Amino acid sequence: MPQPRYRTAIVGTGAIATAHAQAVRVHDDRAELTAVVDVDRDRAAAFAATWDGPQVYANLTDLLSDQAVDLVHVCTPPASHAALAQECLKAGVTVLLEKPPTLSLAELDALATASEASGAHVATVFQHRFGAGAARLRQLAGAGELGRSLLATCETQWYRDAAYFEVPWRGRWETEGGGPTMGHGIHQFDLLLSILGPWETVTAVAARRARQVDTEDVSMALVTFADGTVASVVNSVVSPRQTSRLRFDYEYATVELDHLYGYSDADWTVTAAPGHAAVEQQWSAALSDETSGHTGQLTVVYDALDAGVAPPVTLADTRRTMEFVAALYASAFTGQRVHAGQIGPDHPFAQQMNGNRTL
Repeated sequence: MPQPRYRTAIVGTGAIATAHAQAVRVHDDRAELTAVVDVDRDRAAAFAATWDGPQVYANLTDLLSDQAVDLVHVCTPPASHAALAQECLKAGVTVLLEKPPTLSLAELDALATASEASGAHVATVFQHRFGAGAARLRQLAGAGELGRSLLATCETQWYRDAAYFEVPWRGRWETEGGGPTMGHGIHQFDLLLSILGPWETVTAVAARRARQVDTEDVSMALVTFADGTVASVVNSVVSPRQTSRLRFDYEYATVELDHLYGYSDADWTVTAAPGHAAVEQQWSAALSDETSGHTGQLTVVYDALDAGVAPPVTLADTRRTMEFVAALYASAFTGQRVHAGQIGPDHPFAQQMNGNRTL
């Protein structure tokens, strides 16, 4: 049977929308961009002209009432994500949300309730999970080829100047949900969590060191995992030499990734422990030159839609990462270690990532 060609809409035509449109075009045998939505109609029209002339709408309501779509990519500023996703779910349309998916755990849980009622799904864009190196690392670790996981580090040290934060919604709890923990480092520590599995405790600090914002501009956390692994996580937007770096120390090898906004196998390094040289050979057996990105995640999204199941990254998977964010902020603001499952529905840090506090 031929695969269906999924009718696709992009809502919001800012910079990240280009990555989505490029990924849809790569998959033109499986998907077609049929609609573009933006409150700035001229910008939407220019975007549509670049990407094969999909129909233009000023709002999502008009789109959903005018044509049938199978998948909506939400690429708007974070504060609008929850409402737009809710509207799609009510119409029975599956949603792919850019990060951060919502401003809070409470909003995410409300989407889970709506998804269950409608039968449509919500997936989050955490594209680095789907790169070839991450998949290989999970496979080798799961097969026991690396021995026990012992220690990990995760660093997202980026640089965003004052002009970056002149965009009104950036750097504010009520519109961005947080600082680099929520909006920048989330990709790297989501990848960390996808490899190491359930986290158990977080002890963290957050600070505002250089930027004129309401949120933090740096944060650091010490994390323990269910298997005993200990890890450190650093998030920053004040670091002139930018890097996105992860390191996993297993019994039999150290596996490292050093990149910026997307990685290929060339960005990974494997150093075997004495007596375990076979690990390096296993790693190098089937290398890829593909770069992690939206294209790779869309492949598995379409596969899931073909199979009639929830596309990754599911709301349940997303919740583990978002709960980690909430726990990091809760620990930073209260000075206490926070355990997985501690932030219940009525917890202040479930309602707002800053717990209605100020730095």
